[in-house]
Amino acid sequence: MRLFFASWPPPVVARSLAAWAREAQRDCAGRATREDMIHLTLAFLGDTDAQGAIATGRAVRGRSISLHIEVARYWNHNRIVWAGPDQIPVELAALARALGETRELAGHVTLIRKARAPKRLPALPPLEWPVTEFVLVNSQLAPEGPSYEVLERFALS
Repeated sequence: MRLFFASWPPPVVARSLAAWAREAQRDCAGRATREDMIHLTLAFLGDTDAQGAIATGRAVRGRSISLHIEVARYWNHNRIVWAGPDQIPVELAALARALGETRELAGHVTLIRKARAPKRLPALPPLEWPVTEFVLVNSQLAPEGPSYEVLERFALS
């Protein structure tokens, strides 16, 4: 299984991000992330055992936080448009490390793939994403794009 831990936004935040992505897409083209697939990856595990990942998720203790989505950027090296916090909250970085992320948490939400460099990205609306849980996800790749299956949810206190 190709697994990762992630945070999914509440529907109102996902809707706002999807609408923003459609607006940005007018300038940079590309493929916008579907609203129901917008997420923040906390730790990518890759091909690994689901039971071991579930045990890891159950062992992790963390507190709910509020994530402010306040910047949007284009990364030329992988041709994506993303949004995220100006600074990664310390608690979120600690959660990612506890879940097995070995790199520094990038803290970005990919909103458009295969984009060209935009002349100017539209302003983001003020968005507050309450992170009250994280999920273990199985990702299956296909020519038309990935599909995600949530295997387990883990509450934050």
